[in-house]
Amino acid sequence: MRRRRVLGEDEQALWTAFVRGIKPLAARAARPAPVVAAPSVPPAAAPAAERRDRAAPPAAMVPQSDMLRPARPGFTLVRSRAEVAIGQRGPGLDDTSWRTLVSGKLRPSRTLDLHGQNAHAAFQRLHSFLIQARSDNLRCVEVITGLGSGREGGVLRRELPFWLGRPDLRPLILAVVHPHAANQGSVRILLRRGRG
Repeated sequence: MRRRRVLGEDEQALWTAFVRGIKPLAARAARPAPVVAAPSVPPAAAPAAERRDRAAPPAAMVPQSDMLRPARPGFTLVRSRAEVAIGQRGPGLDDTSWRTLVSGKLRPSRTLDLHGQNAHAAFQRLHSFLIQARSDNLRCVEVITGLGSGREGGVLRRELPFWLGRPDLRPLILAVVHPHAANQGSVRILLRRGRG
C-alpha cells in the first residue's frame, strides 16, 4: 500500500502557483478543474513566481465561459457524424443526370488533386474548392485523393465522405460517385445549381 505524502507549506505554494496557469483542453472542457485553495503564506515567504502572478486573477475568478472557449481558426477540421454515401443516388436527382454521372459521361469542369496534402490542408483546399465551384455555378467537379497506402486506403480517402457530409458542404452536393470501379482514389461530385 502506498503512503500519501503531505505537502509542506512551500511545496503547496509552488503547486498552487503551478496550477494557476493551467487551462483545460478544448476537448475535455466539459468538466471544470477543481480549484485548490491557496494557503495563507506571508508575502516574504512566497516564491517569486507566485508574487508575479498575483496581478492575474486566479482561475476561480475567470468566468467559466472564458476558460472553456478554445481558440478558433478560420474554420475547423471537425469530422461530421453524417457522411455522404459514394455511389448512391440522393434525393432530388433526376434519372438522366444520375445515369450520365454514373456512366462517366459527365465530365468534370474542374479537378482538385489532394495528393501529398496533410488532412488539415486537404480539408481547407477542398472546402474552398467546393465553395468556389458552387459560386461559379459549376455542375460537376472531380476530387482526387489517391488510394493511400493503408489497408483501408489513405487518410484523405477515408475522411472525404465525412468532410462532404458536413452541414456547410452537404447542401451543395447532389451525388458523389467514383469515375469508374477501378478508380477508387477519386470522386466526381455533382453539385446543385445555384439559385438565380
